[in-house]
Amino acid sequence: MRLENKVALVTGASAGMGNSIGKLFAKEGASVVLIARRKEKLEELVNEIKNDGGKAIAVAGDVTNEEDVQNAVKTAVDEFGKLDIVINNAGMLDKMDPVADMSDDVWDSVINVNLTGPMRIFRSAIPEMEKNGGGSFVTIASVSGLFAGRGGPAYTASKHGVLGLAKNVAFMYAKKNIRSNVIAPGTIATEMVANVEKTCNTEGYGICISGTTNIPRIGKPEEVARIALFLASDDSDIINGAVVTADAGWTSY
Repeated sequence: MRLENKVALVTGASAGMGNSIGKLFAKEGASVVLIARRKEKLEELVNEIKNDGGKAIAVAGDVTNEEDVQNAVKTAVDEFGKLDIVINNAGMLDKMDPVADMSDDVWDSVINVNLTGPMRIFRSAIPEMEKNGGGSFVTIASVSGLFAGRGGPAYTASKHGVLGLAKNVAFMYAKKNIRSNVIAPGTIATEMVANVEKTCNTEGYGICISGTTNIPRIGKPEEVARIALFLASDDSDIINGAVVTADAGWTSY
């Protein structure tokens, strides 16, 4: 029980990596607060966790809404007494439009969810972690935060930005025993990835996937969850400001 007596908040928990992280953290002893926009999906996950003997609460909300973020953090503290761990997982893709074709609406939406949303989570959660004498953040970024040709311009910019934000938090709060690490997944078999071709600009999509023929394999959400567990737990207490690439070796080529 690597997270026994810990309280964890997971954003974007209704599907994919967030869903797997929520389930694994509960199995490892954490009391889990799950936030996403699709309340019915969250409630299904809560029921699954409780049936397996775990503790979980669903909080319907949007990381782009300050009140929703504050409510999620407050719920964790009110229901479980504290907040030890936060997983910044909520995210969205753009439509892979080349930048000359990109609308302000798409740009603003992606930056809001992928970059401003985590900032709001950091801002709201850090004071609660300070009260506990420390805590651990794990931010799910992407290899698009390390390289520029694997996603659309808004997505790429947002993932570069959130990677820098998470590392800044790591150094700024290191002496307060608050850690902040990043996972940069490659292509993971999630609902979002499965639907991407249907919604994307044909030209942009073709360019962005042109290097995917050398992906050794597609990852699974559960594999990312196990990395998040390690980074969130005390097993990694010396690791701070790190970026773990989880892409089966794709970016090593």
